[in-house]
Amino acid sequence: MIFKVMYQESKEQVPTREMTQSLYLEARDRVEAIDKVTKNTPYNIQYVQELDEAHLAYEKEQEDFKLVEF
Repeated sequence: MIFKVMYQESKEQVPTREMTQSLYLEARDRVEAIDKVTKNTPYNIQYVQELDEAHLAYEKEQEDFKLVEF
């Protein structure tokens, strides 16, 4: 499954919508996706969303789509 993770770059940073970034990664489930990001980055995770086929197709059309591998 592919997950979209929305995050802030620093855990000390106050979350603001304008500063939220996203990355895409493959994981078995939401828990594994969170675990991968937590262990490999200093990011403050805001939201993790599993992408269904239609949403994934839409995201792939965007210029910033790239699967992250840790």
